[in-house]
Amino acid sequence: MGNAAVSQAGPPPAKAAGQTAAPEPHPAQDAADAAAEQPSNGLYPPHRSGRSTRMIGEVAVDLGFADRHTVEEAVAAARAQGRPTGLVLVERGVLRHDQLARVVAERFGLDFVDLAIYDLDMGAVNLLSAETARRYQAVPVGFTDDGSLVLAMANPTNVLTIDDVGMMTGRRVRPAAASVEDLNLLLTRLVQMDESIEDIVEEDAEDEAEQNLQVSEADSDAPIIKLVHSIVAQAIQQGASDIHVNPEEGDMRVLFRVDGVLSPAATIKRKMASGVVSRIKIMGELDISEKRVPQDGRFGLTVDGRRVDIRVVTLPLVAGEAVVLRILDKGAVVEGLESLGMQPADQERFGRAIQRPNGAVLVTGPTGSGKTTTLYAALAVLNDGERSILTIEDPVEQRIAGVKQMQIAPKAGVTFDLGLRSMLRADPDVIMVGEIRDRETAHIAVEAALTGHLVLSTLHTRDAPSALGRLIDMGIEPFLVSSAVDCIVAQRLVRMLCTHCKRPLHLPEHVLEEYGLAGAEPYDAAGCPRCGGSGYRGRIGLYEVMSVSEPIRALILERASVDAMVAVAVREGMLRLRDDGMQKVRDGLTSIAEVERMTTSML
Repeated sequence: MGNAAVSQAGPPPAKAAGQTAAPEPHPAQDAADAAAEQPSNGLYPPHRSGRSTRMIGEVAVDLGFADRHTVEEAVAAARAQGRPTGLVLVERGVLRHDQLARVVAERFGLDFVDLAIYDLDMGAVNLLSAETARRYQAVPVGFTDDGSLVLAMANPTNVLTIDDVGMMTGRRVRPAAASVEDLNLLLTRLVQMDESIEDIVEEDAEDEAEQNLQVSEADSDAPIIKLVHSIVAQAIQQGASDIHVNPEEGDMRVLFRVDGVLSPAATIKRKMASGVVSRIKIMGELDISEKRVPQDGRFGLTVDGRRVDIRVVTLPLVAGEAVVLRILDKGAVVEGLESLGMQPADQERFGRAIQRPNGAVLVTGPTGSGKTTTLYAALAVLNDGERSILTIEDPVEQRIAGVKQMQIAPKAGVTFDLGLRSMLRADPDVIMVGEIRDRETAHIAVEAALTGHLVLSTLHTRDAPSALGRLIDMGIEPFLVSSAVDCIVAQRLVRMLCTHCKRPLHLPEHVLEEYGLAGAEPYDAAGCPRCGGSGYRGRIGLYEVMSVSEPIRALILERASVDAMVAVAVREGMLRLRDDGMQKVRDGLTSIAEVERMTTSML
């Protein structure tokens, strides 16, 4: 899709341009005119019609989106790699996706439509089905004064798509370049969740036979089956990590957890609520007749070509049965340490620790703080084909080629401690334990770290130094802890500010000094359609990386307090979670409020 958006092959269709190319305007005048164009409806006409002889990089400079030197470096890199210039400019952070679309539109003399503010005409949108729009990567969004259909496109120079849409709709098509990001968001929102549910309710009312809540597996067109699949698909498309289906006195509410925050997604009519719960329980291979005790299950789905694993938990509440579904994306890509967002010094410290032939490296934090992601990033570095790597997890969240992964199965008797004992007899170099939960697992992990294995695992503690005390509380002798543990990482996840709507936060200098931000220019969340009005989009980690040095080992043997260990670690260069957060505020990645929300308990 990205390649299509920056394609420079072929002129725009005749019906879009209509005239021969006009003489080239002066670049400075072009930039000034472009800056002056601020149409309130979100549709930006080109400065001049017809294809320009300027290249993508030149147009970006003329529009004031980037400086010439940066663009020239990207152009040189694109030529050396044989890749489109626009794609390289986006990957390097020189242009945003919406800016690239504006540049493409200007170069080919076409309109640019900003879908974040354009007022959609649902009459135009409904001219194409959602499936057809997704296939063509094009959505009709409105009409011009002469009745032409405004078609938002990832690649507005695709003549075949324009002709096909023209034939399907019977209208003259006016192509408009749109941001690939915005177009994908619009495609996922075409069928709103509440509208889907209302359609299902109407269908359910038309056929009384389908009101039976015992839905057959073979009846793939049953309303409740379609409703459950619609809820899960919508959650995956929005990047949700969890789905909460909560019973209430009237209708049932559905909430999605996106970027760590719950928000309402839909309402299920009361008469369908028990059917939805029953359907989810069938999919998770749970007992649909048992409604008095909690149950755990799991099932897999393929959505838009992505394989996802869904963990199911049912809870018997006063108002009825609640269901929580945790989404584990099997298609997620395991990336290296540089993707985590650690400060350079912390990344170097952590990188040195995982390259040691033995010892224990622990990652701590609450549930949902990204501990497993950090361990997977470490495994991606270690997985060079020269080491035998074994993992024992609950569950296996991502499949990694070249790594032997075991999933615990308590019903079959496979627990962390039993699986870990077996793994030690399988000639491993690196062992990853999903979580140290009890004394037995902790004891085996420490023994493995002391007998020539590199052990990676997680703990639930507030900060890095507390992990040492936690192991001692589990019954591990201090001299074993001091000898085995080499590095501890504490982490939290904070939401990142939306790059499209973040705004400067003006605070008095003395307030900035209190936050350790003297001289900084922090940003705050605003909210726009691209981020769903939250002001945030995506998450990044805050890290506290503590190397277990000789002075700290001595404190462990003395059973010293956590505060004493913190003081030594800070003197040796450890950055506290809050300090790392404020550095990310300085960098414009997140807000003071978000760092405060996630680190207040650290004070």
